[in-house]
Amino acid sequence: MSEHGGTGSEPPGKIVPRSRLAEYAEMTVPPGDPGDPGDGRVPPPAGPDTRPAPEPAPASASEDPEVEARRQRFGELLEEFRVTPVLVPLGDGPGPDGERGLLTADWNGVRFILAFSDGQALARYARARGEYHREWIYQTILGARLLDVAVPAAGVPCGVALDCADGPDGVVFPPVLGVVPDAVAVDRERGNGL
Repeated sequence: MSEHGGTGSEPPGKIVPRSRLAEYAEMTVPPGDPGDPGDGRVPPPAGPDTRPAPEPAPASASEDPEVEARRQRFGELLEEFRVTPVLVPLGDGPGPDGERGLLTADWNGVRFILAFSDGQALARYARARGEYHREWIYQTILGARLLDVAVPAAGVPCGVALDCADGPDGVVFPPVLGVVPDAVAVDRERGNGL
């Protein structure tokens, strides 16, 4: 997959739409981070580099105010999600341990645990699926536990989709550095011993 959502096999000159996952990944790098290369790439791990550190550019010159505001809002949403209990429906079939697993959906090679902020959000999802009248069994789980425990337990690239039936009002917490544990982040540096 290319940096902007394509597969890397597109003909030269073809414009490939930028992946929303890439946009979310960029939002997780704290502004003014000296390791932020400014182009969405993850900086290499710090090593025995003896070069002097470059002078940081003024925030206004290096950061678009709209991007900065979106990054800050995403950080606030992430912190709020981590301390909030959410409803997580159970899937239809048994998981690897024989018990029903959490309801998930796979999208572009990434598994997302589906979580809902309240019963109304879950009802909107059930209605969108045409399954409004069936019984939905769910657990109430703290957002931090989903990101720190359930995501790594998935064994595949995994994130959390909150209120996915609510269109632009829903939030996706992708499996990237700063959102999920570093060991399972899809944008971590390869070859760093993990």
